[in-house]
Amino acid sequence: MPDKRHNPRSTALMLDLLHIVVGILVVVCAILVFSYPDDNQILFPVIFWLAALLNGVNGWVRLHTVERGRRRLGGGILLCASAVILFVVGVVSAVSLWT
Repeated sequence: MPDKRHNPRSTALMLDLLHIVVGILVVVCAILVFSYPDDNQILFPVIFWLAALLNGVNGWVRLHTVERGRRRLGGGILLCASAVILFVVGVVSAVSLWT
């Protein structure tokens, strides 16, 4: 029986579903933040963390499909680094809102 975890089609399907769900969440959060900024300031760090999640997952997938070449390895590292930066920006945003 083939191992489904390494099937490129299932990986692509999961990435697509993640992009759709997180994209909808980001749009809803952004609409709430910009329509009622004083009441929904807490959503700013959430938006950054969702973006970090997307970049981190995309970077992880690229790093684990390195056999296609060094260019994908560099892209994966860049995506993971941007995920870390976005996560830190979200933490700084949360700390500045909560203090």
